[in-house]
Amino acid sequence: MKKFLKHTILFALFFLIFYIGMVFVWGVVMPPRFRPNLTYPLGAHGFMHTRIQEVKNTKNVDILFLGSSHAYRGFDTRIFEEKGLSSFNLGSSAQSPIESQILLKRYLSKINPKLVVWEVFPATIEGDGVESALDLIANDKIDYLSFGMAWELKNISLYNNLLFGFFREILGMDRDFEEPKSDGTNTYISGGYVERSLEYWHVKSMPAKRLTINPKQLEALEKAIELIKSQGRDIVLVQAPTTATQYGSILNNTMFDSLMSRQGYYKNYNQILALNDSLHFYDSHHLNQAGVEIFDTKFIEDLKTNNWLK
Repeated sequence: MKKFLKHTILFALFFLIFYIGMVFVWGVVMPPRFRPNLTYPLGAHGFMHTRIQEVKNTKNVDILFLGSSHAYRGFDTRIFEEKGLSSFNLGSSAQSPIESQILLKRYLSKINPKLVVWEVFPATIEGDGVESALDLIANDKIDYLSFGMAWELKNISLYNNLLFGFFREILGMDRDFEEPKSDGTNTYISGGYVERSLEYWHVKSMPAKRLTINPKQLEALEKAIELIKSQGRDIVLVQAPTTATQYGSILNNTMFDSLMSRQGYYKNYNQILALNDSLHFYDSHHLNQAGVEIFDTKFIEDLKTNNWLK
C-alpha cells in the first residue's frame, strides 16, 4: 500500500511538471487556432494593457470609473476634465464584479479617488467572469489574487493562461510589449477612455429574456463596495444607457434595479435619458460618441445636483 501511494504521488508530481511545461511550450510554439484553451489576450481588445500601464502612474483623482466596456466606452475622461473634474477609467471588456474587486484591491488606495462610479451592466453580474479574467491575467500582473480568481472560477482556460502568464512574467517576455493606441476604429485616450469612430446602429428586433443573477458575482460586488466604503470613499452605481430595443427586451429590469438600489446609491440612465437607437448607439448596447456626450453631460449635472462628489 505504501509503495502504491509513493508511486501515485510520484506520478502525480511528474504529470504536474510535465503539464506545466507543455502549457508553456504549447503557448509559445503553436498558433492561436491550435490552442483554444490558451488564448492569452495580451493587448487583444479594449486597451487593457495600456490602461494598466497608465494607472500605475495615476493618483489623487476626483473620480474612478469601474465596469465593463460600457464604462470605458461611456465615460469620456476629456468631458469630465473640461468640467474641472479629474478622473481615471479602469473599465475593461466584460469586467465582472470578481475582476473589479481585484482591481480595487490592487489600485484603489494608490489612485486615491474621492468618488468611485461603478457601471453595473446586468450581463456582467449574470456571467461567470471568465472573459474578463483572461483579459486581466494577460494584461496585468500575476499575483496571489490572480491565483485566487482562477481557483474561484474553476475554468481550464483560466488555469492554462495563468500558468502561461506566470512563466512569461518570470522570464520578462512581455516587458517591452507596447500596445498600439489605435486599431483604426478604436482609439485609446489618456485616462482610460476609448473613443470609437462614429457609427450608427441599424435597428433590429431582439428576443425577450429574463435576467438571472450569479450569486458569486453578487457576493463580489458586495465585498468590493465594503472595501470602497471602508476607506471612507463614496460610491455611485450606474447602469449606462443601452438602446430602447435592448433594454425593452429584458422582462425583469425592475428586479435588477431593486437589487442594485439595495447596494447603495444607484442610477439607471435607461429611465432618465431618451436617446435614439439609430442616432446615439453603434450597436444594441454601446453608445456612439454622440450618445456619450449626452450621457456624460447629464451625469455631470446629476453629480453636482446630488452632491455626489464632496
